[in-house]
Amino acid sequence: MAILLPGGAGYIGSHTAVELLNSGRDIVIIDNFANSKPEVLDKIRKITGKDFKFYEMDYANEKELEKVFSENKIEAVMNFAGYKAVGESVKEPIMYYQNNIGGCVAILKVMKKFGCKKFIFSSSATVYGDPKVIPITEECEIGGTTNPYGTTKLFIEQILKDVYASDNSMDICILRYFNPVGAHSSGLIGEEPQGIPNNLMPYIVRVAAGILPELSVFGNDYNTPDGTGVRDYIHVVDLAKGHVKALEKLDKENKGLYIYNLGTGTGYSVLDMVKAFESSTGKEVKYKIAPRRAGDIASCYADPKKAKEELGWVAEKNLEDMCKDSWNYIQNSQKM
Repeated sequence: MAILLPGGAGYIGSHTAVELLNSGRDIVIIDNFANSKPEVLDKIRKITGKDFKFYEMDYANEKELEKVFSENKIEAVMNFAGYKAVGESVKEPIMYYQNNIGGCVAILKVMKKFGCKKFIFSSSATVYGDPKVIPITEECEIGGTTNPYGTTKLFIEQILKDVYASDNSMDICILRYFNPVGAHSSGLIGEEPQGIPNNLMPYIVRVAAGILPELSVFGNDYNTPDGTGVRDYIHVVDLAKGHVKALEKLDKENKGLYIYNLGTGTGYSVLDMVKAFESSTGKEVKYKIAPRRAGDIASCYADPKKAKEELGWVAEKNLEDMCKDSWNYIQNSQKM
């Protein structure tokens, strides 16, 4: 029996693939390399010393999906194939709705056809919109999303609730990520955005490495301690381990639909991250203040207590780990 990872060559998918293989699971990866690179697959094999099946395909292609399910015994699906850039989603909403929602619906249809009952979904703290209460618990109101990316996650969560209501034999776990950063300690896999990075840490490391001239800090007039946006940054390896814990829960629990925040519970501003990176690596990060980005909010960080109590999961890596591992990855990439 294998775990299917659509988008498994991407940033979070590849790190989760490593943790699944290291925990003794068999995996099957599908990816069309829209936001990833083929060489990541060999790097996963190098890190773990284990092999797996791979299909190059679009996860929204139902015929291709049926082929994957017919050729493998798939016991669970972890969906990492969604597009994820807030700014891009504001400019290209149709692309985001088509890929994120259409692809997820295609997977759910094929899962139903083949009797696969376990689904773990990569959701996001963006479903909370501009939060009224901080830190954010799973009981906080969702909706009022401020960008199409977040709205796709919100809509898919509703689809999953409707699917579960129609079939209580399903096991569904919704994981609401906060802000993943960092890289594997080997330096072999990390965040590798196509073109100009949309997320903070890949931008910081590329400025420090001289690949980009300076960091644009989008807005310094938010209602936060230093005026820049505050987020809950979580190391991608901690996040990946959260998926293994979620799968373990679905393996042993009665059927159900579960929702968890995956974050550290601490908020850091953009300038906090710049200073932490400079302090951890000794590298200067030049930056300029730029106008606010459409769809951004002032502050967002988690209350991760529920994941600790029910999954036995807690984020273990600190801000220094996130910075050092990100820097190690970019240095390693430049040597290749």
